[in-house]
Amino acid sequence: MTSTEKTEAFGPLAGLRVLDIATIIAAPFAASLLADFGADVIKLEIPAHGDGLRAFPPFKDNKPLWWKVTNRGKRYGTLDLRKPEGLALLKRMVAESDVLVENFRPGTLAKWGLDRDTLWAINPKLVILRVSAFGQTGPKAGQGGFARIFEAMGGLTHITGMRDGAPVHPGYPIADAFGGLFGAFSILAALYGIIRNGTEGEEIDLALTEATFRLLENLAIEYDQLGQIRERDGNNNQYTAPANVFRTSDNRYVTVTGSTDSMFKCNMRAIGRADLIDDPRFATNRQRMEFRAELDEIFAAYMESHTLEETLASFERENGAIGPIYSVEQIFEDAQVQAREVVTAVPDEDFGTVRMQNVVPRLTRNPGRIRWAAKELGADTDSILGDFGLSAEEIAAYREKKVV
Repeated sequence: MTSTEKTEAFGPLAGLRVLDIATIIAAPFAASLLADFGADVIKLEIPAHGDGLRAFPPFKDNKPLWWKVTNRGKRYGTLDLRKPEGLALLKRMVAESDVLVENFRPGTLAKWGLDRDTLWAINPKLVILRVSAFGQTGPKAGQGGFARIFEAMGGLTHITGMRDGAPVHPGYPIADAFGGLFGAFSILAALYGIIRNGTEGEEIDLALTEATFRLLENLAIEYDQLGQIRERDGNNNQYTAPANVFRTSDNRYVTVTGSTDSMFKCNMRAIGRADLIDDPRFATNRQRMEFRAELDEIFAAYMESHTLEETLASFERENGAIGPIYSVEQIFEDAQVQAREVVTAVPDEDFGTVRMQNVVPRLTRNPGRIRWAAKELGADTDSILGDFGLSAEEIAAYREKKVV
């Protein structure tokens, strides 16, 4: 792996250099996950314009808040890849880096003279993550897309919503998050193969629609073997009962589930209905699924006459399976969240510190951490270019030409 003298070393990925020329969420999120564990991620953006995520609300004092999280822990430079000098500089960087992350439409980099063979000629060990809507091949390869399209065409939106209502998108572009996780994992898998087997570089073709569909594991085999098409069913669970969302007497919501016979018994004791444990209608999960409407009525009646605090206490006493449905404010206030510092204060150049989600998962011996919240456009351009051997005069000349 390459040397990264300018970045304090920590975590299992210390010494790994990643060039992030991607935009918006999925691919930059993949790179950010690597930064959480010590990789030196160099974020390169078009001068003057920057990554489109910088324009996403909400803003505080005209500063984009979402941007600060998705691109945290990186170094921030500008480079205009539309200009020959910019491409030449990128090639110079590729020669001294381990990973390139991009999400241009398939074929774009090749048109600019940066096809995979050219990149590997520069750096035979380079791992190239290519993130796209539908993949690098196939009839839709040239089409762009965003999270809602991936969710729609990956099967997620079809199964989300009320039974007789329209399909519903999640309240967050979750398909982009899926893609980021697959992207980070695939980079590490490729690097492991190179290190373990002594192989050359790797190209990763990550289609975000495919990533979404991959996580809906049971849909394909149900259709293949049973001809079954999963439909929307509100908050009902498709494989266990009781499992639904219920409102308590103080107008709070909880979710109840339990996929084993033993958990069903715990849940029934929690609502004071141990008398129904031996009811033949509820003897097995298959039978409980048949009579889930009756179970929902029983649980709803209990919740409607008990507060959230009373309900949670009863379920905790009986080891039942329940969770309060939290807003972000309630997440911040939760004792478990506070004890584990799930939300942490991160240094920020605009506001001193900002709070955001901590590193996940936690490694015992070589943990990750968050260096800083994402910075202004081009905040580190000079130091980045200096790392690649450019003099102050050369950097000034490139800036004059608006290459950086």
